[in-house]
Order: sequence, then C-alpha cells, then structure tokens
Amino acid sequence: MALPRPAGRSVVAAVALALAITGGAVVAGGEGGPDRRPPSSAAAVAPGALRGADLDRGIEALQSHLRDQSRDFGAWASLGTAYVEQARTQGDPSRYREAERALDRSLELRPRNDAGLAGRAALAAARHDFAGALRHAEAALEVNPYSEGALASRIDALVELGRYGAAARAADEADARRPGVPVFTRYAYVRELRGDVAGARRALSQAIGSGAGSGSGGGDVAYVATALGQLAWRQGEYGEALKQCGRALRVDASYLPALECRARAWAGQGRTGQAIRTLREVVARAPLPGPLVALGELYEARGERGDAAKAREQYALVSAWVSLARANGVNADLDAAIALTDHGTQEERKAALQAARAEWGRRHTVHTADALAWALHVAGRSEEALPYARRATATGFREASFMYHRGVIEGAAGDADAARRWKSAARDLRGLRGLGAAS
Repeated sequence: MALPRPAGRSVVAAVALALAITGGAVVAGGEGGPDRRPPSSAAAVAPGALRGADLDRGIEALQSHLRDQSRDFGAWASLGTAYVEQARTQGDPSRYREAERALDRSLELRPRNDAGLAGRAALAAARHDFAGALRHAEAALEVNPYSEGALASRIDALVELGRYGAAARAADEADARRPGVPVFTRYAYVRELRGDVAGARRALSQAIGSGAGSGSGGGDVAYVATALGQLAWRQGEYGEALKQCGRALRVDASYLPALECRARAWAGQGRTGQAIRTLREVVARAPLPGPLVALGELYEARGERGDAAKAREQYALVSAWVSLARANGVNADLDAAIALTDHGTQEERKAALQAARAEWGRRHTVHTADALAWALHVAGRSEEALPYARRATATGFREASFMYHRGVIEGAAGDADAARRWKSAARDLRGLRGLGAAS
C-alpha cells in the first residue's frame, strides 16, 4: 500500500486555485484519457477537509462564481458535490435536491464530464442508492480512470452492496491509482469488515503519520484521527478512542464525528453525564439517527426524573428524520429498522421489520443481516432470525452489538451454549455499557 499524498485542501482553497489557474473555469477532471491525471478539485477533496465553516464558505464562493460564469460545468459539479457533503454532515436531506439540480446542470452543459458523474455517484450513495452509485462511479472512471471521487464512491458502493471481495479489489486499484486519505480510510474499513483490525489500524496510522509529517491540511488529520478513534471504540479500547478523538478535536474543536466518538467512548467508560452533554451538542447541530438513538439510550440508562420522556423525544426525532429523508429521495429503510426495532411503537416495529426485509432484498451486508435478524427476533420469530444473525457475524467484523444480538437469538432458538459464547464475546469486546452492545 502506498503512502498517501497530501489532500487536505478546503473547498475555498480548491476553488481559489482552480480560478487562478483557469481564469474562471473550474474544470474538475474534464475528458482526458487514461494517461491523464487531472489535478484534485473541490469535487474530490478528502471528506475531512469538507466541513463546517470551510464547507459553507466554499459553497458561497461557488455560488458567487456561478452567478458570473453560469456555464462552468466544473463549478456546477463542485457545487453539487459540496451540497451532498453539507447534507450528509449537517443532517439536512433537503440539500440533496439542490445537489441534484447542480449536478444535472453540470452534465447538461457537458454530458461526459467525470466530476459531474462522480458527483452523481456521491449523491446516489448519500441517498443509499448504492447500485446507482456504482453505475455512476464506473461511468466517471470510463472518462477519467484517476477520478479520486469516483474511485472512492465505487469502493463505498461495493461495500454497501455487501460485495466485500470486489470492494477489496477496488480499494487496491484505487490505492495504486490515487493514493490519498479518501482511499486510505476506505482501504482500512474494507479490511476491518473482513476481520483484519490490525491491518485497518496500520493503514490509518500510516495515513495520519504521513499526513502530519507532510504538513497537509488539518482536515485530513481530524478525519483520519477520528477514524482511528472509531476503530478503537468498536474494539472497546475507550482510552485509545478518547486519545484519537482528542487529537482530531485539537485540530478542529467543532468536528462532529470526533465529538460523537468522544461521547461514545465516555459512555463506554460509564461517564454518562459527559457523554450526554456532548451528544446533545452533536444532535443540536446534526440530528442524525445514530447519535439520536445513542442519546436516547443514555437517557434511559441514567434513569433520572424526566429521562424517559427525553429519550422518547430523541426517538421521535429519528422518525421525523426518516420521513424527511424519504421525502428528499433517501432510502432510509436501514436507519428506520435499526432505530425503531428497539425504540418504536408497536406499529413502528412492524414497519421496521418490513423496512429491514426490503433493505435485505436490495443488499446483503453484515449491517442489513443484523438489522433483519433483530427485527425478526423482536417480532417473536427467532428461528427465522437465526440464519441472518449468523450471516451478520460471518465475515469476522468485530461489532459487539452483532455478537450480542446473535447470542440472544441463539438462546431464543434453543442453543444455550451458543448464547453464552456470543454474549460473552460481546462483553469481552466492548462491555454492555458501550453504546450499541446493549440492544
């Protein structure tokens, strides 16, 4: 695996550089052949660099530029991709419609531009249309085999379709063509999904070490340090998780994924009050299902006066987010199944089972297998759930909640020995205080 090249440029810097070089045409890729390596653009900046005020300022700069240069297909592609990132990080699915309009305009002006096609791949992935994301990513790579955005989206799509072997090959190919932080983080996750935690940690450590040493942007450091923190949290290494997320927050004190990671690690250590305060900040700025459920579960675990009502408020916000997401073209079936199986009303739990079945029909991942297994178990159909629970734990992915769910389902299906083994494995990995393991 190659060392990453610096990729920590903000949208503002990317736009300014592109304008200076092209005199007003923000060309993100173009239609070069396989031997042409176009410069990185705003459409292919590392995700960690596209965040917060930099992202907002970058969007404003692109909007201003397009008022004067309305036929700049590259700028339209960059704007659409930035809207996708804004929607994803701020929990606002309404931005996806703006992203769609911007990307359509880019491809209307120049149908075969790889930045527009890569943007469509990112938009499809954000809406959980992973078959569409793969199709658009491959179309972009036909135009420009070195498109960093398309290479990254292809890995994402293959992972989310459950095609882990193909995802590993795509990660190797992306690393050979465009080594950098976006590829390295995906390279690491593919390995983690297949049980290679040490390999995932090496890849991320190598990426952050090279990035810090080369003086690349702080966004990359925050992004990769958070990925290391999340990896540590999933292994129950709460002290290491806090160390890495603290490293990310020293670079950017407002970086939401790092704040969420810190809260989850604190929860794993039993520091419930600190975890709740931090998760309140996270959901106030980005009310996404994951942190909303985590906050609700912490309120329930604390059990003080009024906490049950506060927990119900978080779960109600999940339902509201799912409705908003669906209204803006997002397939939210997996989010609904995970959140509402444990925390919905009786009718919502029935709907969660239907959603889990629908999602399994589209993609066979460890996450969809676990969601369907647990929804079936909660519905009293543990025998039917068991094959899916076993499928969720078959790749070697070390996720405590999957192990715990399998233990409960094995016990309900009549195998007490297997139930003890899997519950014990879950406790050994993360302990039942860690969020996600006590479902």
